[in-house]
Amino acid sequence: MLMRDQIKAAVEAVLFVRAGRVGMDELVEILDIPLLELKEILLEMILEYNNNIRSGLQIVELNGGYLLCTRPAYSDILARMEKPQKKRLSAAALDTLAIVAYRQPVTRLEIEQIRGVKSDRIVNTLLEKGLIQEAGHKAVLGKPILYATTEEFLKVFGLTSLKELPDLEEL
Repeated sequence: MLMRDQIKAAVEAVLFVRAGRVGMDELVEILDIPLLELKEILLEMILEYNNNIRSGLQIVELNGGYLLCTRPAYSDILARMEKPQKKRLSAAALDTLAIVAYRQPVTRLEIEQIRGVKSDRIVNTLLEKGLIQEAGHKAVLGKPILYATTEEFLKVFGLTSLKELPDLEEL
């Protein structure tokens, strides 16, 4: 049988890994301890977290379950955080992105002429990821959409401006 401190550590681990509300019934099942004992331990944990000024975390009761979350006092600080996003790009997407970066504003047809293959799907993926954006319409028959890079593109590649892109001649 688990000791009280071990139960607290286990509850903490479950709440942390779930990163969302965990129902009391589920906690009882996962930890295999009696409901009354678990309720008592959770009340202790809530008091410990709430009284610990060194912790940015708290345990909150929510709809019959519990949630490990940050304290509201730190919401301003957390709002300044940039949420990491996975931006894995295929070679074809990087190729297309380079064309847009160096030739912008550029149409899909111009991209396809340079690459030699259709690029509809790749352009849509880059739009979804926020790396390129529509930048108006070209003043020709059919008025095709022009594409350009975004500020997100600069952030992802660690640039402050497009002027920091390497010269094509150097490449």
